[in-house]
Amino acid sequence: MGSELFQELARMVAALAEIQGLRSFALPYPSLAQRALDRTVMHCLDVGETPPRSLPELWEWCRTRPAGDPLFAVPVSLVTQGTTLVHRVGRMPTRSCLEIASYGPDGGVAAHARALLDDLEARCGRGEHYRQCRRFLARRPVVHQRDRFGLGWNKAVWSRVKDLYGPLPESLLVDDVFLLCPSCGLPALPRDGAVPVPGPSDTDAEIWCEGEECPRDDPLELIREPDHAWILRRSLRTFLALPHRTEEAARDALDRAGIDHEALSGPLSAYRLRGTGPGIVDIQVYDRLQPALLAAHLTDSAPLADRTLVVVPDGLAGRDGYREAFTDALPALLRDRLVLTTPVDLVPDLRRARKEEKDDA
Repeated sequence: MGSELFQELARMVAALAEIQGLRSFALPYPSLAQRALDRTVMHCLDVGETPPRSLPELWEWCRTRPAGDPLFAVPVSLVTQGTTLVHRVGRMPTRSCLEIASYGPDGGVAAHARALLDDLEARCGRGEHYRQCRRFLARRPVVHQRDRFGLGWNKAVWSRVKDLYGPLPESLLVDDVFLLCPSCGLPALPRDGAVPVPGPSDTDAEIWCEGEECPRDDPLELIREPDHAWILRRSLRTFLALPHRTEEAARDALDRAGIDHEALSGPLSAYRLRGTGPGIVDIQVYDRLQPALLAAHLTDSAPLADRTLVVVPDGLAGRDGYREAFTDALPALLRDRLVLTTPVDLVPDLRRARKEEKDDA
């Protein structure tokens, strides 16, 4: 019951972040929020705990109570125990929240990103037009009016993708200023709710950004005319723009090794490799914090390739237990077909797999 409730709360947090501001909640609550609140109250009464009295209080619970809290007791085999649904600094949905909200038959937030790209591909047709549009979305999660007068601006591409952008939400503004992380290019918020003063102190401030894992070596970028900027849909920022640097690094590694590849429809970032031997070999690129949920997603996707190399950022793959949690969550029959790797290790792992196939033959 607690684990199911945690997943329902993740879906609630993800949905509320899209349909209304997060600084205040007014009655009547949206139906999905009221249902989640009611279920939380009933669960608390069942286990003898004082329930939340309102949606703002429930939102605070999602910020402070992790997956491993006795109220939820989410299995460690599914989600890391310190995971919260609302970020403690930014008070926005965490990346893990969106991953949890994407777990299940409907695919949630990640499936929404896929549907938006499918619709774009249907309008553009498979080919260079779609690739240009997809590349634009991945590289420009935020577009400012001045960008339209800069070098390299493509009016035709913008006309095809502009419906995937919207105005900057008030919940992401600080004193009418919009902040961007210089590393991931995604929205950022300071803990104290004040615009950081440019300079060395800026990099020392406690900052949230949607990437969550970014270094703080450079000051935030400030957009002082937020009415003149547009932001990409949240699902595409998380599941397309965020993994894009890893995707480009993987493609660069393949190009340097002279390995041909072509983009595939279906997964958000997937390529089929050519000239790698008799078997079909794909790569799929992800930037997911929860390895067990990534494994579950790939299992449900039923990959058709003989071998799929799952490329994640080096920093994630190097975390204690990440690789083991991913492998343990896979069905035994898929553990040889799905190989976790990084852009740095992609080509060596591919050559190692090819050698193993030759030795088996």
